[in-house]
Amino acid sequence: MFTKQQRSGIFVLILLILAIQCAIYVVDFSSEEFENDTALIQAYRAEVDSLKQLKLKNSQPKIFPFNPNFITDYKGYTLGMSAEELDRLHKFREENKWVNSATEFQKVTQVSDALLAEISPYFKFPDWVTNPKPKRQYNSSFSENSKPKTFAEKQDLNTATALQLKKVNGIGEALSERIVNYRNRKGGFVADVQLKEVYGLSPEVIGRVLNQFTVKSGTPITKIHINTATIEELVTIKYIDYEIAYNIIEQRTLREGFKSLDELMKVKGFPVKKSEIIELYLTFD
Repeated sequence: MFTKQQRSGIFVLILLILAIQCAIYVVDFSSEEFENDTALIQAYRAEVDSLKQLKLKNSQPKIFPFNPNFITDYKGYTLGMSAEELDRLHKFREENKWVNSATEFQKVTQVSDALLAEISPYFKFPDWVTNPKPKRQYNSSFSENSKPKTFAEKQDLNTATALQLKKVNGIGEALSERIVNYRNRKGGFVADVQLKEVYGLSPEVIGRVLNQFTVKSGTPITKIHINTATIEELVTIKYIDYEIAYNIIEQRTLREGFKSLDELMKVKGFPVKKSEIIELYLTFD
């Protein structure tokens, strides 16, 4: 057994050992290793803050290219436009007018310079607005050929070459060849109106062709008298089939004959749009 004095000495020794351990712990806590741990914590916090900012940025609505002529109320709100600015744009569009540039957009809506600078990079206009094609320049030969000529001055459409036809404004290589091929298949044109049968010729281009050319030769058509023609004779005419021919004869009987093309065009199923071609093969006399 320890004496009272010995126990006191042992207790003091234990306290001394504990004090030394505490001192060592304090020194270690403020050591370089702890400082390194603190730097790592700060770096981790900075990374977390960076991720938070990235998440916040990604949560913002993205702006894709758009045509400012079609901004809806909701779209305008997300862009930061006021109700008055949107109303000005909508009123402008109701007049069937179009905004074709960022400057014109600001002039119409009266948005601020700051907002315009923010949203205008996303404006997307049609190609024909941003990259307009230069107007075609016609040479003097086209100008000369646009002037109508008298019948005597015009060239025979049945002898015109593809090269000559190409001089007409609107007639290229494909159309000039198509006119000549159609003429060859038919054995020649019998009337100017047959140009309407050539695929791809617009009324305007046909008009310019007929300013320079007209049918002066060709095999004349043997016409059929509408009031005596049989079904078999009528179906030989282009665009008239057996059903239409039957309807023509039926109406002819009821009317006691047709007196004009206008009366004939009232027949059920009659191809009115082709009446000028059909008239070439008929006579009402």
